[in-house]
Amino acid sequence: QVQLVESGGGLVQAGGSLRLACAASGRTDSVYSMGWFRQAPGKEREFVARFTWSSGITYYLDSVKGRFTISRDRAKKEVYLEMNSLQSEDTAVYYCAADSSNQNVRYWGQGTQVTVSS
Repeated sequence: QVQLVESGGGLVQAGGSLRLACAASGRTDSVYSMGWFRQAPGKEREFVARFTWSSGITYYLDSVKGRFTISRDRAKKEVYLEMNSLQSEDTAVYYCAADSSNQNVRYWGQGTQVTVSS
């Protein structure tokens, strides 16, 4: 089992910045990818950014490219999402996710609310 705890959400004005953090614990040796998803009210959960743990390759949702940056601290087993130039469309609950090679399971954090006021 892998446990994920997010932090860093909040209320920010349009054009502002926030930094989310996700701390992983448990059987993290089986994790090969970590990333962020988000779910806005009335919408499906969507992929935002992902980090392939071994290669360091990152992937982003097109609408956040150039504004969001995903990074990691391997020693702390933490993943971060730096969000700049936030827009009202970025308002959502942001979830940290970890993909494990153990039974090919995706683990989820509890989510953190990001609200961008226009």
